[in-house]
Amino acid sequence: MREILHVQGGQCGNQIGSKFWEVVCDEHGIDPTGRYTGTSDLQLERVNVYYNEASCGRFVPRAVLMDLEPGTMDSVRTGPYGQIFRPDNFVFGQSGAGNNWAKGHYTEGAELIDSVLDVVRKEAENCDCLQGFQVCHSLGGGTGSGMGTLLISKIREEYPDRMMLTFSVFPSPKVSDTVVEPYNATLSVHQLVENADECMVLDNEALYDICFRTLKLTTPSCKFLCGS
Repeated sequence: MREILHVQGGQCGNQIGSKFWEVVCDEHGIDPTGRYTGTSDLQLERVNVYYNEASCGRFVPRAVLMDLEPGTMDSVRTGPYGQIFRPDNFVFGQSGAGNNWAKGHYTEGAELIDSVLDVVRKEAENCDCLQGFQVCHSLGGGTGSGMGTLLISKIREEYPDRMMLTFSVFPSPKVSDTVVEPYNATLSVHQLVENADECMVLDNEALYDICFRTLKLTTPSCKFLCGS
């Protein structure tokens, strides 16, 4: 089987990643406890691409979740599918990156990166034939952009012949949290050009437009942005 290893980093990456797993679990007929409750054999046909099957018959996502602060991890754990992930695959710091790319890439993130790579190696070693990696992150914050691109470069060094796909959320001047988002994105793009085989660009402004014009939401929350 050609397995894919999913990595999600930072607040944005983990929020979008959580929604991704909700959709994939629904498609494969897997409930929040990891048990198969589907109605068609087709749902189990390629389930091993994204899941490991545990000895008790449960399906566990082949996912690594990282952040430089514990808050987002707690939100994922208490979410609808929080109990489906392997507890050891949550890797987080305590200080946060403060929307600073350099903190994520060179200081705080660099201190945590070895712990993340250990989990990545463990998951990769459990694969029969690893096809590649997919990384879910944003380019506007500090962790997703700084530490996310650091992880991508480290994975590229260690697994040069595996595919690297990213789902990268680009910041927008109309929908901005912090003034340094353009700097974080600019520093990240160079890393993606060097180390990623394919980038799925997600544009915050376009997602907001969908919520405004199609869904008629005046103040869309992250739940709707991730869903759209």
